[in-house]
Amino acid sequence: MLNRLRDWLCPDLGIDLGTVNTRIAVRGLGVVLDEPTVLALERKTRRVIGRGAAIGKLARQMVGRTPDSIIAVNPVRHGVITDFELCEVMLRYFFQKASRQGGGFRPRCVVSVPSEISSVEKRAVYNSVERAGAGRIFLIDKARAASIGAGLPISEPLANMVCDIGGGTTECAILSLGESVASKSIRIAGNDMDEAIIDYLRQHYSLRIGRPTAEQLKIDIGSAAALDTELSSEVRGLDSISGIPRKAVLTSEEVREALGECLWKIVNCIKASIEQCDPELIGDLADTGLTLTGGGALLRNLDLFLREQLGIPVRLDSDPLSTVARGTSICLEHLANWQQRFQTEGAGF
Repeated sequence: MLNRLRDWLCPDLGIDLGTVNTRIAVRGLGVVLDEPTVLALERKTRRVIGRGAAIGKLARQMVGRTPDSIIAVNPVRHGVITDFELCEVMLRYFFQKASRQGGGFRPRCVVSVPSEISSVEKRAVYNSVERAGAGRIFLIDKARAASIGAGLPISEPLANMVCDIGGGTTECAILSLGESVASKSIRIAGNDMDEAIIDYLRQHYSLRIGRPTAEQLKIDIGSAAALDTELSSEVRGLDSISGIPRKAVLTSEEVREALGECLWKIVNCIKASIEQCDPELIGDLADTGLTLTGGGALLRNLDLFLREQLGIPVRLDSDPLSTVARGTSICLEHLANWQQRFQTEGAGF
């Protein structure tokens, strides 16, 4: 009875604290909040503008369009908190927006983190979430949360591999009997793909564009392998030589060339994980294959590209953007079974 009252007054939360987006799941309800990890601040005072309302989607709309008196700040980079105070302000706002908080209770939270962050970085996550209003806090590796959210049979004596390509990090792990037997994390992901497109246009077209434009190009015409019908898109930017605005037409082949280095680094990350495994587990992967999650996994033909490079089946999760958050939600529903595997305040700090 007390637990039901607690769930009604202050439900537990699963948090995917991402570089680009933060997603929060409520136990029993699934993902209820999906907001950009961005705040808009007054430059001089570093206060959130609009009485605290310029957080998330509204702040994202301001990126690249703010006057000198306003700055858009991302408090998380490469999956690591870089500004503790702003992250605390942002999370407190998201908590209030995601669910009711009352009755004197503080929500228990399961928070996904990159697998290879340091103990100091883990402590930063713990402190920011606690100060934002959380009670007991559990940390879980993003790759494990992704495998749970994707519904992989990780508790069986069978190798299951997942690769989560987010905005700031790529997490690859092979799991068996509920444990990670091999993992690799690199700080190359969606944001780096955007930067690669920006660099390509600057070098080949002498055209300067912002990250939002580069991201839209990646979404509109980007691909990892050749398309049946190649695409093109008009891009507007600033001519770095003449200093005046102009247009250019970019093709999907050119975007694919720009993304090449990032994609090969992701391939090497996956191969490094496989090389850590015993031969028996590697043999399992020929059948179970690789599951892709995260926003970066939505790049056209990425599954085809990885299948060609790795020689194993590759599938894209049904909703890759929310897979990690769904995994944290499932962990909340079975907290008694999973909490022994989590990193809590006394572990890893």
